[in-house]
Amino acid sequence: MSTLNGLLDGEPSVATAGAELFADALTAQAAAVTPVDWQPPVGSADALVRVMADPRRVSANATALQRMLAAGATLVDVRRASDVVGLQAGQFRHAGPPITWERASGPMRGALIGAALYEGLAADAEAAEALLAGGGAEWAPCHAGGGVGPMAGVVSPSMWVFVLRDEAHDRTSWCSLNEGLGKVLRYGAYGPEVIERLRWMSAVLGPSLQAAVREHGPVDIKGIIAQMVQMGDEGHNRNRAGTLMLLRDLLPAMIDAGVASHEVASVARFIGGNDHFFLNLVMPACKLQTAAASGIDGSTVVTTMARNGTDFGIQVSGTGDQWFTGPANTPRGLFLGSYGPEDANPDIGDSAITETAGIGGFAMASAPAIVRFVGGTVSDALRTSREMYGITTGENPSYALPILDFRGAATGIDVTKVVRTGVLPQINTGMAGRVAGVGQVGAGLVTPPMECFVGALDALGAAAPGLGG
Repeated sequence: MSTLNGLLDGEPSVATAGAELFADALTAQAAAVTPVDWQPPVGSADALVRVMADPRRVSANATALQRMLAAGATLVDVRRASDVVGLQAGQFRHAGPPITWERASGPMRGALIGAALYEGLAADAEAAEALLAGGGAEWAPCHAGGGVGPMAGVVSPSMWVFVLRDEAHDRTSWCSLNEGLGKVLRYGAYGPEVIERLRWMSAVLGPSLQAAVREHGPVDIKGIIAQMVQMGDEGHNRNRAGTLMLLRDLLPAMIDAGVASHEVASVARFIGGNDHFFLNLVMPACKLQTAAASGIDGSTVVTTMARNGTDFGIQVSGTGDQWFTGPANTPRGLFLGSYGPEDANPDIGDSAITETAGIGGFAMASAPAIVRFVGGTVSDALRTSREMYGITTGENPSYALPILDFRGAATGIDVTKVVRTGVLPQINTGMAGRVAGVGQVGAGLVTPPMECFVGALDALGAAAPGLGG
């Protein structure tokens, strides 16, 4: 046997990790060196060992991925939230994990105030705030009712929502209608123009869309998402192609349904001038996809990422509806007008369900124009999309990324891979003003706090069978 099994018989090839001094010294001697970006896993090593050794994990994650890929998403109706969600006067839904008024951020408070004004529960903002702070209303997460809400995500009984179905798994999801950008309720604004717009949406937009969908029949939202991802949209902050394809499908049906011509014109102008309109259909479609993977014992796949402006929370397949939270980070990016970083609220909204499903920030490689809205560079977008494959369970061929040779979007965030690599999911997002009533101040990039994934790993480890069997 040769010395050291032949290790020294040829030219050495060395892989290094950690401090660069060793790699630099070897490079100076013309040795072949491969630096490895490695760091110890975060959190409890015991929990990681228990989860990795769980005999259910591999098959459970394969099942989770299979269910997500099989999930459908069809727009079947547009109805009032009172009918779909069961909300009554004084009840609201909101984005992210549960939150109390005392801990609610400025934009969350602003949206709740605006919703109370819109519903006629208070005569002015001061009275609405007193009502909300005094326990005169109640609210719960959109996710608890199977739905999603962008930014503050506040939904009240009189608002209209899209209703989507996944027939493969017999699930329904819902989302409010998109108001556009700037001073809008979901960003915490509640001025007269915000309330007036909401009332027009209730009186004209919602009923017109309902008539169109019922005339047209079910609309394949998953199919539109697949097309828009190949047309330069990533599904979170760029939805231009998706919005226009939806308008193409519904506008003739709206006319055929007998909607008054002046209302058809106003709806067409509103949707056509709002590139983000389709986001509120992408979100429940993604919710249906990730919800299909929920409740699988032993699975480490993330099924929800959501933020309420104070906390960032995740839910994991193997731990059901339990939330794992940490402080929401503040996005970094581009600001509107004279706004700056000091004006931005920490991350908020259920729209990170797009990244949970593998698009949004995960698919920026296919939407290079998005960097002009959220910051960064095209090379950053390409690098990020590639990096996300390292923390996911598989790929979604339905959402193919042309720039990556039509590789399927990275799908099924795996808690163990996030903790082992230290790589966090990349999210692109809008930024709400920190002060209630301000509205949108910019858009940017953000990641979840690692605490969420460490907490989930600990819970998964506690639920795993003993190492002995």
